[in-house]
Amino acid sequence: MKYLFAALLMTLFASPAAVAEVGADGLHKQPWFTVSFKDVAEDMADAKAEGKRLAIIFEQRGCIYCAKMHEEVLSNEGVSDYIKDNFVVVQYNLYGDEEVIDLNGDTLTEKEAAVRWGVVFTPTVMFLDDEAADDATMKDTVVQTMPGAFGKGTVLDMFTWVRNKGYEGDEQFQRYHARMIQERSDGDGG
Repeated sequence: MKYLFAALLMTLFASPAAVAEVGADGLHKQPWFTVSFKDVAEDMADAKAEGKRLAIIFEQRGCIYCAKMHEEVLSNEGVSDYIKDNFVVVQYNLYGDEEVIDLNGDTLTEKEAAVRWGVVFTPTVMFLDDEAADDATMKDTVVQTMPGAFGKGTVLDMFTWVRNKGYEGDEQFQRYHARMIQERSDGDGG
């Protein structure tokens, strides 16, 4: 009973999730998202010039998982600082009509790009190779995809694993993530 009461108190007095700004397009926003012309090759070059990696995030209006990610994960200073320091993040609307220029030069809408690139869930983060060949396709260039809303540790671990090019090594993301969870636990004395 005392554990139930303690859990109830923690729920009542826990700090509330941050309220994420919603733009005119109905998508949740972060002040550090990059507004671009959605020319993938240009965005990759800009990110590389800044010493960063490009991540494209697909979201949609009314997405409860997108809201959860913005309010509970991307609003976390440790997570957002790491992403801002290491990535250029460009937001796409799963059902949007804004023009996108694919790596092959094709002009399509955001929703056509989502279909072409196989995006079906929101939020979905696509991580692009910063060393992609000039004639590479999106299929060749996307090194990892993170479909869905995850907790702070998983998101931070995924961005870190991609930044460190973990996909080129022998340690798959799940094993890396499990190791990071263990290291964080060991660091807390538990």
